[in-house]
Amino acid sequence: MAKNLDKKGLKSIIGEFDLLFIDIWGVLHNGINLYDQSVEVLNELEKKNIEYILLTNAPRPNDTVINFLTKMGLDNKKCKKVFTSGEAALKYLKSELQNLKFYHIGPPRDFDLFKLLEKNKVKNINESDFLLCTGLFDNFEDDLNFYKKIFKNCTEKKMICTNPDLIVDRGDETEFCAGSVAKVFEEMGGKVEYFGKPYPLVYNQSADIKNKRILCIGDNLNTDIKGANLQNFSSLFILSGIHKNSKDLNKLLSNHKVRVDYTQSKLLW
Repeated sequence: MAKNLDKKGLKSIIGEFDLLFIDIWGVLHNGINLYDQSVEVLNELEKKNIEYILLTNAPRPNDTVINFLTKMGLDNKKCKKVFTSGEAALKYLKSELQNLKFYHIGPPRDFDLFKLLEKNKVKNINESDFLLCTGLFDNFEDDLNFYKKIFKNCTEKKMICTNPDLIVDRGDETEFCAGSVAKVFEEMGGKVEYFGKPYPLVYNQSADIKNKRILCIGDNLNTDIKGANLQNFSSLFILSGIHKNSKDLNKLLSNHKVRVDYTQSKLLW
């Protein structure tokens, strides 16, 4: 049974951990505004010299997310804690696939991550060696059937997915993420290489996790919490995120085949 920390706060268990992986979108902000109480938590962690990483499944370089958070009002010290799934994917592409041609699936704004590899980008999907998925095309943000059409003769190619999230809430609106496109590709028989939570590499790349007691904080059961489960880390599930409309927590956890150690309505110290 997950223990709710709404009354006692994160401070009641913080002494049990050496390192926190804290999700950004849905925990620190809603895509539009920072959550003041979450920023207060980061302030308290810094006062106590407790290590934390702002770990996000964003298909962009660390610097792009840092700039976004800075504009929201987050200070530089906290921004330096950011690590993105895009950064993890870029390291892999540069070391393993830098000489291969790829077809980019996603909006133009995502492509800042791959500027160094732009010479390998092709406009015709059939000419590519692999597919690089960072999100959805601007003109087809809500139509997953469109992607079934373009993948019809390409399932023998490998897809690199830089954001395993299926959906995200931007304010009050729910949007598809790259993970939803990758899921379509997998269901058609394609192979996908994912970068980001819940997959192990991103945790090791973003911090030294050896011999540390670790807590993962997030609002996404498929990524934040499943990632904690797969790495045998403890988990704190934020209830006000993308699963906020679910009424039965136990059923929700069962459906997603995850376990949760702690819950909070919102991240509170």
